[in-house]
Amino acid sequence: MGEVGLAGDVVVPAEPRGVVLFAHGSGSSRHSPRNVAVARALNAGGLGTVLIDLLTPAEDEVDAVTAELRFDIGLLADRLAGVVDWLASERPAGTAPVGLFGASTGAAAALVAAARRPDLVRAVVSRGGRPDLAGAALGQVRAPTLLLVGGLDEQVIDLNQEALNQLTAPAELRVIPGATHLFEEPGTLEQVAEAARDWFQDQL
Repeated sequence: MGEVGLAGDVVVPAEPRGVVLFAHGSGSSRHSPRNVAVARALNAGGLGTVLIDLLTPAEDEVDAVTAELRFDIGLLADRLAGVVDWLASERPAGTAPVGLFGASTGAAAALVAAARRPDLVRAVVSRGGRPDLAGAALGQVRAPTLLLVGGLDEQVIDLNQEALNQLTAPAELRVIPGATHLFEEPGTLEQVAEAARDWFQDQL
């Protein structure tokens, strides 16, 4: 991405129905066990996945102390848009259409990137996300968007409802009963993975 290189894990099944780029949340990485679990479910559903570190190792060291970069939605969206461009130019998944999966603050970055690449990003899913942090970009998103929130994550439900009201693209807010912010309760992450897989299969 310009002067920096980003580490990523790319999995592409034979004849992928689409490829999904993951944007992890604050303080996380491409090794996030929750995102890895969702990615495996998408792979099993015939979708390619790209899990990428949006910060360099040096930036991660700074962020671990200051926490300033994990909330820099503009920077993270720039990096995501750059990876979308890479998928379009290098074509590791061929001509498969692109979707974005964002968690926590990564959901805002995913939506901003989708607004910046309306001809390339065809679907977005947010898990326990903060889409409200995407601000004015919400009204510019053209990709169908699914917002998944835990039923016990009441504050984030309200923030997602506010974001839903600002989205002009086809969008849906779905609440996973009994789940908290990290979807650690038995069976809740599996519901997220299933909903995301179905959304991407339908939209891509």
